[in-house]
Amino acid sequence: MKQILKSQVPVISTIVLGAFLILFTQAIKLLKNPESTPITKETFYGLAVLALFAYLGILFSNLMKKTGISILASFPVLGWVSIISLIFCLLSDFFVKAIGGVDFLSITTPVLAFAGISVADNLKDLSKNSWKYLIVALFVFLGSYLLRVILAQLGLMISN
Repeated sequence: MKQILKSQVPVISTIVLGAFLILFTQAIKLLKNPESTPITKETFYGLAVLALFAYLGILFSNLMKKTGISILASFPVLGWVSIISLIFCLLSDFFVKAIGGVDFLSITTPVLAFAGISVADNLKDLSKNSWKYLIVALFVFLGSYLLRVILAQLGLMISN
């Protein structure tokens, strides 16, 4: 039992750190823009719910890796977190209201920070392939821009 709890300490500490970073980001945003999402008890409920979903998703992912079914074992953690979140939010409106108390941009800032840290570990590999990523990014940006222009033009043509 102690080994199981000891193995969960890094996971829980990372989730708690993420929750505090979200709260910190929301507080800074509130200082800069007083009309943004305020910090209320719903914010703390929302952070607790998000942390619970993340932890359950990680636990479920670890359990699925032990099943031996390759499709379940290789399914990403983010997918399990999303499925668990979806199920809980469909079961109760409380979760949706609680998460609504957390500002969306406050969530994305720590996520992007963690992504940057994870990319920094593989900087040598990234530098070898960076020109390929640049070409793909240019095509993605160009394609999405052209699609938005075409849709906007169609909307203007329909509405006269």
